[in-house]
Amino acid sequence: MPQPTDLLQGTLDLLILRTLALEPMHGWGIAQRIQQVSRNVFQIGQGSLYPALHRLEYRGWIQAEWRASDNNRKARYYSLTQTGRSQLEAEVESWDRLAGAVALVLAQAKEPA
Repeated sequence: MPQPTDLLQGTLDLLILRTLALEPMHGWGIAQRIQQVSRNVFQIGQGSLYPALHRLEYRGWIQAEWRASDNNRKARYYSLTQTGRSQLEAEVESWDRLAGAVALVLAQAKEPA
């Protein structure tokens, strides 16, 4: 079993926003989707997921409502707000800049001195 990968601070918010851009989901579904899409690299525990969901809801980037889940249990379903969609775009741009800068540093590190 591979080691869980630690997320950079703020990355979890981006992953949640991106996941919810597809469709409203409950917390467990969000964690499962992220784990599945990342090919089990990211395994988000409840201790990280729910504080992030509350933080995003407080910021107005997501909203929640109680609905029946697939197994007829009540669950809180989260969806992106319009503000959340705008924030997702900004977060993706920021991530792209960060990833590009890291790639540049790593490429330089491969060059002989």
